[in-house]
Amino acid sequence: MSNLGNQLVAAEQEEVARGIRLLLGRPLLTKQHEPEAFDLVRRRQQPIELWFDYNCGWPLTVEPRLGYARLAKIRQPDETRPARRSRSNRAPFDRRRYTLLCVVAAELLSGPVTTIGLLADRVRQATATDDKLETFDTARHGERKAYVDVLRLLESFGALTTVDGVTESFVDSREAKVLYRVDTTLVLRLLAAPSGPSRSPVPPEEVGLRWPELVDGLLREPRYGDGESPTTDVRRNLWLRHSIFRRLFDDPVLYDADLTDDQRAYLRNPRGRQLLRAAAEQAGFVLEERAEGYLLVDPDALATDRTFPGGSGTVGGAALLVLDRLVAADTGLTVEQLHAEASGLLREYPHWARQYRDDDGPARLVSESLSVLTTFGLAVREAGRVRALPAAARYTVTEIRQ
Repeated sequence: MSNLGNQLVAAEQEEVARGIRLLLGRPLLTKQHEPEAFDLVRRRQQPIELWFDYNCGWPLTVEPRLGYARLAKIRQPDETRPARRSRSNRAPFDRRRYTLLCVVAAELLSGPVTTIGLLADRVRQATATDDKLETFDTARHGERKAYVDVLRLLESFGALTTVDGVTESFVDSREAKVLYRVDTTLVLRLLAAPSGPSRSPVPPEEVGLRWPELVDGLLREPRYGDGESPTTDVRRNLWLRHSIFRRLFDDPVLYDADLTDDQRAYLRNPRGRQLLRAAAEQAGFVLEERAEGYLLVDPDALATDRTFPGGSGTVGGAALLVLDRLVAADTGLTVEQLHAEASGLLREYPHWARQYRDDDGPARLVSESLSVLTTFGLAVREAGRVRALPAAARYTVTEIRQ
């Protein structure tokens, strides 16, 4: 019985760790789209919920009957993880699509069932009565495409479910018939902020001028006291633990230079290091502690929405080659030098990276590669140059397959 008991405990710990990493990579799990992952989180809800609350201060909501689990990752907006269109190129949302997303989400709260046409009419009326917004016009093809991109995103979240018809049909005809079922509760859960925008004291006409203040107000958490200056030692330690762990568990690389003096002192304290190591072990990560900072490795790649360098022929593969050139340059390279390096690579390997073979191919290769490298904490732009960061030492180019 003792051996069996140990096996059951080990199995539970493994499932809890897996559930934590699944939610870190996909903070909204639905029974409809990921039944096995949702069922695991549902079964191990209590220990997973406690882990997130203690280590990150992030609330986890699991609704078994409604079929979703939502982890509210409260943190500053991250421009490296934009909403993306469902089309093949996966282009990021632009300003218009984000605007329509907010208006559509607000209009969906009116009832549990709607059609694509009725919803479009409501969005048109809402934008027409707001002098800060451009009126939504379904007569324009570009507007219908943007509208469909928003609806497809909400479908992927499970907030909208198609009962009859095909959402994409609206792109070709505004007379298309599509019937939706709306999960209004889930729509409300999409906003991961302690305070709702309606509670903001900023007048609508001043939102553009006071945007940073508005965002800070949405993300303010009373549990810590006065922002980054907690009024008690208990609140101070809580803020330090959560602020550090949020960054590390949401972004796998945390450099010592990016921390405040208080955060560095917390991690140099034996108690702080002990808590970090325990949290990483409980979540199934391998924690690497280096002089430059900290790195989390997920052996199963569950806790990330992006992998580096990715498969053959991806932007990540091109980024790996750019990184290789940066590592070889002790003082870094200018963007112009990287363009020359990219041109040389394209000439040297004529059958590789066919998507970068046009006139502006080298510039696009460098631009897209740097976007990936900075996102993963492998490179930084400073003083007109780009240089590799310490974590880049983990990667080495051994072969280029054409």
